[in-house]
Amino acid sequence: MKDALRKLQTDIGHDFSDHTLLETALTHSSHANESANPAAHNERLEFLGDAVLELCVSEELFSRFPQAPEGALTLLRSKLVSEPALAELARKCDLDRCIRLGKGEESQGGRQRDSLLSDALEAIFAAVFLDGGFEAARRSIRKIFSGMWPESLVEPKSKDYKSRLQELTQKRYKARPVYSLADSRGPEHEKLFEVRLILPDGHEVTASGSSVKKAEQMAAKKALSDIRDTLDP
Repeated sequence: MKDALRKLQTDIGHDFSDHTLLETALTHSSHANESANPAAHNERLEFLGDAVLELCVSEELFSRFPQAPEGALTLLRSKLVSEPALAELARKCDLDRCIRLGKGEESQGGRQRDSLLSDALEAIFAAVFLDGGFEAARRSIRKIFSGMWPESLVEPKSKDYKSRLQELTQKRYKARPVYSLADSRGPEHEKLFEVRLILPDGHEVTASGSSVKKAEQMAAKKALSDIRDTLDP
């Protein structure tokens, strides 16, 4: 574990002065809940880290593409901070080896779950921000994302439902839709996930799929249809 923690700090380009921040960022709620002496877990840090990450990535893209329109920048950012992209970066940093999980979550394969890894990485960004300030967080995010920054603006041939919905809500409300896992049921080999989507105007949509990603896409498809219906005379 010590070697993994050293590698993690090297990979993110930040040596922590306050190691309790790093410890909290690496503690999943399942571990905290099962502990005899309940400790802080990383959910609050995840909330802050999401905002820190979005600001740093937005600033970098804004600087790299001074002539790019808002919609193009939004799509680039969405791809960079997506759950699969963050989970991949987390694995490269061996974050999966460092997370402290409860026995139940561990037995259910939580250590390899994209959502858990991406949340933990966002918590790490918040911990760096609190430990060293915004400049430290910006340096860390630039380092972790090195090699992933796009070199040019490339318009996709077609946009998936989530991307189309986000672009639409960004233009209309200056805000993004919010997705959350509402339920999951069934055996592990054929689990069904239900996702709740909340639009910036408060409208809610739910949809199900064989993975969280597929359920989110179906929810976005429904939301786009609902929005089109309100626009029709």
